[in-house]
Amino acid sequence: MKKILAGLTLATVAFTGMAIAQDAPFAREIKARQGIMMYRAINLGVLGAMAKGEAEYDAAAAQKAADNLMASITLDASMLWPQGSDNSANPASTALAAMWEEGSGIGDKAKAMADAAAAMQAAAGVDLASLQGAMKGVGDGCGGCHKAFRVPTN
Repeated sequence: MKKILAGLTLATVAFTGMAIAQDAPFAREIKARQGIMMYRAINLGVLGAMAKGEAEYDAAAAQKAADNLMASITLDASMLWPQGSDNSANPASTALAAMWEEGSGIGDKAKAMADAAAAMQAAAGVDLASLQGAMKGVGDGCGGCHKAFRVPTN
């Protein structure tokens, strides 16, 4: 009986913790945008591994990854970035409130990333040298937002 009560207590604590996490401000939006970022990271990993020589260049796989990256960039994810969904409101977010400040330049940074993704899409399936040439623009595009608007990581 004690084991059953202990198990029920543990389950109650776990479910309560999950409910609290779900009730955190903008929890769904943050989780969704983090999912999009993970999807981008997977595709960038394919491209980066080829560019660095860690994986053999495969034009079809490179093109697919670049197409996927571009598709994720062109999503209208604005509803996933409501003002106040920064890390001060919800520690699950790594976004800094500076993103929403007047004059932050977020629109210019998003356009730079979209331009870099389009350049990668045009280059990835051509040859390894073209893919490698497009990597810097994509890296700079990602870093444009991450350096300015993301909680620094170790």
